[in-house]
Order: sequence, then C-alpha cells, then structure tokens
Amino acid sequence: MKQRVVLVVGASSGIGLAVAQKLADDGHVVYCGARSACPDERITSLILDVSKPKTVTDGIEKILSDTGKLEHIVYSAGCSMAAPVECAQEEDYRYLFEVNFFGALHTIRTALPHMRMQGYGRVVLIGSMGGVLPIAYDGFYSSSKAALLMLGRELDLEVKPYGIRVSTVLPGGTATRFTFKRKVYPAEAVGVYGTDLDKSVGSLAGIEQGGMAATDVADTVLKTLADNDPPAAVAAGLINKTYYLSQKIFPQKLTQYLVRNTYHLN
Repeated sequence: MKQRVVLVVGASSGIGLAVAQKLADDGHVVYCGARSACPDERITSLILDVSKPKTVTDGIEKILSDTGKLEHIVYSAGCSMAAPVECAQEEDYRYLFEVNFFGALHTIRTALPHMRMQGYGRVVLIGSMGGVLPIAYDGFYSSSKAALLMLGRELDLEVKPYGIRVSTVLPGGTATRFTFKRKVYPAEAVGVYGTDLDKSVGSLAGIEQGGMAATDVADTVLKTLADNDPPAAVAAGLINKTYYLSQKIFPQKLTQYLVRNTYHLN
C-alpha cells in the first residue's frame, strides 16, 4: 500500500495495538482512538470513548484537520461479559452494545462522507468467530459481533460504488489481555447457572490464551486493507477458516452439540 492515513479505534492494547504497530512499521500515518494512550510513540493518540459519540466525532475532525484526509479505519474496540441472559443487568448489556456495535456504527457514519468525497476508503471491523458460532454464557458479545458482521456485509454493498470497501475480520481465540478484562458475573448473581457459567469461562479463557497471536490477526487485517477487491468477511487463520466454512455446512443440531461440548456444558 502507498502511505495512508489510518485511524485504529482500540489501538491501546491487544489486536488493535498489533494492527497499529504493523501499519506504522509500513510507514503509514496512524492514529489511535482509545480511552488510554497508545504505548507506541510513533502512533498519535486521540483520547476518545466510543460509548460517547461526540468524542469520536471530535477525534475524526482532528485527523481531518491535521492531514486533510482519512483513508482507512480499523475498528478494534470491544468488551465482553460472561453472564446468563436471564441474569444480566440491562446497564451492562447496553454498554456492551454501545462499545461493540454502536461505537463502530457512529465511527463509520462520521467518516463515510469524507471517504465518499475522496472517492476512496477502507473500513475493517474486528469481528469474532463468536459472531458466527455462539460462545456459551457470552451471548451478548456473540450477538453484538453477529450484528457487526451483518452491518459490514450490507454496508459494503452500499458504499462500493463510491470507492469504499468494508470488511469484517473474524479472529477466533486470541492470546491478549482481553481474557482478563472480561466482566464475569459472580456465583451469587447467577443462581442455578453457576456451575455451567464457571466451566464456560474457564474453557473460553483456555481457548483464548492458547489461540492466535494478536500479530497474526493483524497480518490478516493488513492484507485485507491492501486488497483491491477485499472480501466482505474473512476468518483469520486456517483453523478459523475451517470453522467458518463448517458452520455453513454442518446441520444446526451438530453445531450446537459441538459448542456445548467445547464449553463442557450439561
């Protein structure tokens, strides 16, 4: 790719940080949009909170003021919550959707007019295989990522005529600090679901910490940004590509059985 101006939302850690650093390595002008500063000094930090739309708008306006353009966006902000659907508090699941889905939506809507006037733009959303196959007791996260995947697929249809492409990259388990930031409901708050919730959380932590490196996911992101005709959705890594294909082929009952077995549910 020639040098581009890129906003990576959520580049203070994890996959977002790995993406931002690889982009900086390649000579791009990279901005981090997050609640805390990016630890890499090559990357310009914009302190923003995706659950507060004005901070996102102000951040994008700052980039346009600095550079006159915004060509690529990578949306990597996200949060997770291990809780039974029955027991989850409304403020918790609404906040999760604000970060995982509505924050992405506002970021895209703010940037699209500028990209359309440029006649060029690339948006990569960091989704999850959890938006394709359910994660036990992380139903709100899975739902938000499923919504993000479909938003990206549909939006790519709308904006392609204007030189803009939208893709969703689907990592599976990835070894980052995200595992340890997950909000887990305590036993006293979940009643009869306690045993299965505990097993699910342990299984998920093992899948994540034994999974891909964030840099491997970043490689898929950079390849997607550089593609002249990028896919609307792409799984990161061979194993996840296999899982992504299998859910299209396997009967639903078999898929549900395999998920239950993965999380050691009764």
